[in-house]
Amino acid sequence: MSIPDFVKANFATLLRAAAAGDLALVQGTDARTGETRFILCAVAQRGGKVALTPFGHLAEGDPYELYDPPFDPGDG
Repeated sequence: MSIPDFVKANFATLLRAAAAGDLALVQGTDARTGETRFILCAVAQRGGKVALTPFGHLAEGDPYELYDPPFDPGDG
């Protein structure tokens, strides 16, 4: 499966924010579960106010246990 265009665009935005030093880690609440999350956000100034664009939250515990790799390490 190829990576969708909207994901590529969001990743490019995240990279630009990182290069400009415009990233923040903020504490918030998961709207579905009510759990505390630590959220990676791009930061922008709009009309004299700070705007945060959330990209995702940091995994709790061992992130290697949460995901299967995109490849089979045994292949090859």
